[in-house]
Amino acid sequence: MKLTYFPDTDTLYIDLADRPSVESEVLNDTLIIDLDENGCPVGITVEHYSQTVTTPTIEINLPQDLIPQSA
Repeated sequence: MKLTYFPDTDTLYIDLADRPSVESEVLNDTLIIDLDENGCPVGITVEHYSQTVTTPTIEINLPQDLIPQSA
């Protein structure tokens, strides 16, 4: 998973999978879900990030065996 913030558009993109998106589903004014050919989510776009997300930090809790080890 990769999080990328674009300050010029105040957009956060959460890349969930290393597969191409073939369609996008607009959920509301701030959330867009990118889907692969099987309809599975591969990415999430959060528009107007600084106005939408009210927590100052991002916390990720994963089981230790799911955390990739650095090369």
